[in-house]
Amino acid sequence: MTTESNGQLVIIGSYLVALVMDTERIPAKGETILAKNFRTAYGGKGSDMAVQAARLGADVRFVGSIGDDDFGKAFADLMVEEGVNIDFLKSHEELATGAGFIIKSADGHNIITIDIGANQLFTPEDVDEAAAIINNDSVVLIQLEIPLETALHAAKVGHDAGATVILNPAPAYDLRDVDLTAVDILTPNETELRVCLGMMPGDEADEAELAKQLLARGCRTVLVTLGERGSLIVTADSVTEVPAFSIADIVDSNGAGDSFNASLATGLLEGLTVAEAARFGNAVAGLCCTRWDTVPSYHNRAEVDAFLERNG
Repeated sequence: MTTESNGQLVIIGSYLVALVMDTERIPAKGETILAKNFRTAYGGKGSDMAVQAARLGADVRFVGSIGDDDFGKAFADLMVEEGVNIDFLKSHEELATGAGFIIKSADGHNIITIDIGANQLFTPEDVDEAAAIINNDSVVLIQLEIPLETALHAAKVGHDAGATVILNPAPAYDLRDVDLTAVDILTPNETELRVCLGMMPGDEADEAELAKQLLARGCRTVLVTLGERGSLIVTADSVTEVPAFSIADIVDSNGAGDSFNASLATGLLEGLTVAEAARFGNAVAGLCCTRWDTVPSYHNRAEVDAFLERNG
């Protein structure tokens, strides 16, 4: 299903180096358990999305902020290697490159803590400097590992330029008092959906009804990712379920949400409908769960197209 696109994917996002350990299970509160395989890896939601989209064939521009250190330089090298434009990537001496600590359990679950580091120096003015690369053929993809003010300003810049604006509200904020009129598609997962509405992550509720509450903040579409249940597209006029694919040998869910958002944006750039792009995203995100970590788990376009051909 590879399709040519004249548009650019502009990622307004984050980079964090990932510090990873493997465990047999997730530790309980106050518990110390033995881990193994400590390693550093590329991380951060913006970085993950940039790599996945580039491997799917999108023309990707990354706008963000890193520290002037070895971790930041390694990230810049990765972007160049993956074919991502970094003309608007800024390096700072004041703060270190952001970092995330990840514990991965043998059953494929994980817990993550992050210090966004130099990402907090990413300002609305930095977005304004990159505004010239955003137009009505662009998709602007934003996450919340950067200051909320900067993320919302980026949405407005994208909206004013006629771009399609996707906001992935992760890590989740309470958005009940936030104006989302510049956002075309809000993409929380089922936990983030609840947090965005001031609820506890495990609260019982109907996801479609919760999504409609977020529509009231001004966004046009809420697309909820539901893991093995697929995804749910909610607009003022409709609720559409997009089933997940049956994926064997799932080993690691880390980075699947980023993979989905990158492939959703890539599909929209190629002219797919939101439902078609969500189905594409379900496939790409499912495939990434068959490999460990984030960047090493991201499949290229030929692999994804072959999977889709096998699965109708």
